[in-house]
Amino acid sequence: MPVTFDPKRELKIAPSILSADFARLGEEIRDVEAQGADWIHVDPMDGHFVPNLTIGPNVVAAIRPHVKTVMDVHLMISPADTYIEAFANAGSDILTVHAEAGPHLDRTLQAIRGFGCKAGVALNITTPLSVIEYCLDKIDLILVMTINPGFGGQKFTHSVVDKVAAARKMIGDRPIWLEVDGGVDPTTAPLCWAAGSDVMVAGSAVFRGGTPEDYGKNIAAIKNACK
Repeated sequence: MPVTFDPKRELKIAPSILSADFARLGEEIRDVEAQGADWIHVDPMDGHFVPNLTIGPNVVAAIRPHVKTVMDVHLMISPADTYIEAFANAGSDILTVHAEAGPHLDRTLQAIRGFGCKAGVALNITTPLSVIEYCLDKIDLILVMTINPGFGGQKFTHSVVDKVAAARKMIGDRPIWLEVDGGVDPTTAPLCWAAGSDVMVAGSAVFRGGTPEDYGKNIAAIKNACK
């Protein structure tokens, strides 16, 4: 589906299926979307760039028919360039790569857009914003990690809130989403929203409880906390 940038800043909740029941991914995706999810966040990991191994392009292609909103794919793999075409062909709407995962970020972003996806850049906690300063014209999404990537359920890193605010200032009036990922819940989401983030990735905080009704309550709790 074509993804368009809305210049009006609106809060989006992107549940990470890393915390979903992997035996029922299609059903879990349909349930969280029905309960108010704005995007679906997918976390391919390679066991090399991060200390975990999750899913590849075939699984992304398998869940694509179940995603009716936006499939937001966060590649925690290195090198990423080799797999961009496969993940794009699998149906990714947004493809995000880590700035730390390859030597030629500008080239990688061009490749992502060349395959018809929106291009995102993820920054680990210790990676400065300066690494994206000269390629902002090729970026559709900046993902600020608020945990060390690799596993769900980690605690939010409060010192990164200032980095979120700095990223919002860097974006200015450019058509770029600002996303945060890691430890997002009703307590930490308002901090990120106030700092300028407009997309919140939440895994365990959304899927806690295990029923569609729980998912709805959890999503509403995050959104209400940011009001």
